[in-house]
Amino acid sequence: MTPIDDHPLRYALVNELHARPFPAVGLPAHVIYLAFKEPKDAANRDRAKDHEHLVDLLTRQGGAVPPMGATHYSGEIGRHALKWESHTEFTTFLAHAPGVSERPFDPVEAEIFPTDWVQNAPGRRIVAVSIRIEELPEDDTKILPALENWFVPESLVCAWVLDEAAVVATDFRIDPAGLMRFAVFARPGTGQGRIGRIVQRICEIETYRAVSMLGLGRARSLTQTLNTLEPELSALVDSMKDDSHPAEATLHRLLEVSTELESLAVTHTFRFSATFAYEAIVHDRVEVLRESRFNGRQKFNEFMMRRYDPAMRTVKSAEQRLNAMVERAARAGELLRTRVDVARQAQNQKLLESMDRRSDLQLRLQRTVEGLSVVAISYYAVSLAGYAVYPVAREIGISKELAVAALTPVVVVIVWAALRRIRNSVGGGH
Repeated sequence: MTPIDDHPLRYALVNELHARPFPAVGLPAHVIYLAFKEPKDAANRDRAKDHEHLVDLLTRQGGAVPPMGATHYSGEIGRHALKWESHTEFTTFLAHAPGVSERPFDPVEAEIFPTDWVQNAPGRRIVAVSIRIEELPEDDTKILPALENWFVPESLVCAWVLDEAAVVATDFRIDPAGLMRFAVFARPGTGQGRIGRIVQRICEIETYRAVSMLGLGRARSLTQTLNTLEPELSALVDSMKDDSHPAEATLHRLLEVSTELESLAVTHTFRFSATFAYEAIVHDRVEVLRESRFNGRQKFNEFMMRRYDPAMRTVKSAEQRLNAMVERAARAGELLRTRVDVARQAQNQKLLESMDRRSDLQLRLQRTVEGLSVVAISYYAVSLAGYAVYPVAREIGISKELAVAALTPVVVVIVWAALRRIRNSVGGGH
């Protein structure tokens, strides 16, 4: 049978669907999750450094090292299972192990990632999460005292997830150890795969929430810049109504403002686009939790709507304002360029009319000069001809005056004809 020639990327693309499976987490367990991101130009970072950072951690724990160029890894480091992933702008490390500490959210659990190793990361820590997973009591209200002790009541989020398979709680605050706490109370008998999906969704929600919020700082900085540029742009547009303002000087400054706005658009396009993509992922991950209310507490969706969505609307507003100002400056520039072109055309028309008048005057002057030239040349030609014919005229009895009088018309006609021929030949040559 003749082998089928598949697309060279067919198997790689299919394998990508299965490259990042959910972790399998049992009951009880604890999870430590970190995400690192370069502060600038993270999408174009040196990914070899990410690999070196992972290898450093694995070498300390005696784990197997993945090949260079890998974008994901799963393995064991001590009693912990480790999952590493390299994303467009960040890398993530998820470590989980069975059992929980007697002290809830004990910082000792995070020591699976050594402090010096965290400090030497090629990026900066943008997410640090501690997840405590316990079995849900038969009387689910018994977890309420723990929630009150572990989290800030004012911002507590607590909901049933995955069709009431578990209760997830957090306050989206960073504790003194630098970790954001999440508690998961799963019903007895909940499978490790299902708990793993809950853990994965929690980590994704926090990661994409954090990186999407980077756009808020950019939006606030951009708003301050636009607050400075907008009055100047408005003044330039208003000055177009007044003919006393030099159009070319206004156009020059308008082009400077347009250039600055275009530069801002180029600088912020990637960050804003990434923010909106991450926002969509956050809402998608919240939705797939299939949450329902627990004991009257606010749900994740409600918290995002009240605390997170306004920040995203601020980013969208800044982007829309920037795009509107870019378009406004472009339209004003086109109108002003048209005005300058019309003024230049009017100047050119006047210049052409002036040149026509000068050409006509020059032609008249030229004809006058030609007439005078005929007279002058004829005068000298008659004088010379007179000297030539005078001896002959004296022999035949004609006076000098009569000979000169007879020669004058003939010489004038000859000179006039010669000059006319020269002028015609010069004109024909052009």
